Amino acid sequence: MDFDGIITLAHGSGGFDSADLMQAVFAKHFRNDILARLEDAAVVNIGAQRLAISTDSFVVEPLIFPGGDIGRLAVCGTVNDVLMSGAAPKYLTCGFILEAGLSISLLDSICASLAEVAMDAGVAIICGDTKVIEGKNPSGGLMINTTGIGVFDAEDDAASVASPSPAGLHAGDSLIVSGALGDHHAAILSARMGIENEIQSDCTLLTPVIEALAAAGVHVHAMRDVTRGGLATVLNELAAASGVSIELTEGTAPIHPPVKALCGILGLDPLYMGNEGKMVFSIAPEDESAALAAVRATEIGREAAAIGRVLSRNRRSDETLIEPQVFLRTAIGGTRRIDALYGEGLPRIC
Repeated sequence: MDFDGIITLAHGSGGFDSADLMQAVFAKHFRNDILARLEDAAVVNIGAQRLAISTDSFVVEPLIFPGGDIGRLAVCGTVNDVLMSGAAPKYLTCGFILEAGLSISLLDSICASLAEVAMDAGVAIICGDTKVIEGKNPSGGLMINTTGIGVFDAEDDAASVASPSPAGLHAGDSLIVSGALGDHHAAILSARMGIENEIQSDCTLLTPVIEALAAAGVHVHAMRDVTRGGLATVLNELAAASGVSIELTEGTAPIHPPVKALCGILGLDPLYMGNEGKMVFSIAPEDESAALAAVRATEIGREAAAIGRVLSRNRRSDETLIEPQVFLRTAIGGTRRIDALYGEGLPRIC
């Protein structure tokens, strides 16, 4: 980290620069055992109760986009982070930063959208805050911060059932993604560029997928929602946390044709594109069929696919010794390294 430098949009990309900033500044000053795990939701014990707590800020532009709006996004983004810890979301706080000039009717419609999704998620909005600031745009703007609180099942705690963890990948695990990649990123980019297409954001709650896996009795070792930085960045984070490597199989990750076409025109890679309603998870290989059947039975998981596997610690499939990394096995039998996102990506995607 160059302390003589300045903050750039790359520091908000969710990729390498974001992680560098987190480690060099925030983790240095705020260090403690809970924060050191750097998980999307912190797991804490308060008396006999175990809680998951996650906070997030939403600054997406435009405020309303194909398939959603900033209010829907604020709930889905935070609730999904709590879900990834294995907890059941219960409560939400909302802080609003309003720029002068914002239409009150627009604010009202966004709040209605937020409240509707919160009800669908089963969370109560229990407190909040509002600030008004001067804006650069005469029509104003809006930013939302939400904090989600989830609780763990007491019976699971009593039985010492392990919660999914970013460090929970096991050698030999199958990796499954819950649906097609890149929809949110492509929808936001299309809206900003005035490109007319059929692409809709995938902004949605991941609750049905979690419930389906639980009902099928599938034990999930690790899971993460695939947001900023895309699948490539998330998998690199999981590999590093677990001390293993990952091998993906080319062509297995689902991508909708309009998104693939947009990527071809603009030179984008769906593996690095943000999503707001997809997750990736690891399971024992013998559970792969049951997990796929369970997820595909849900409306949002119809396109779920097995995309790769977890390798032995520090070993690739050809037995080459390596550091924890992510590789893509190509159709012709070669391998290509898949790094975390470097650089800017698409700013203000969430």
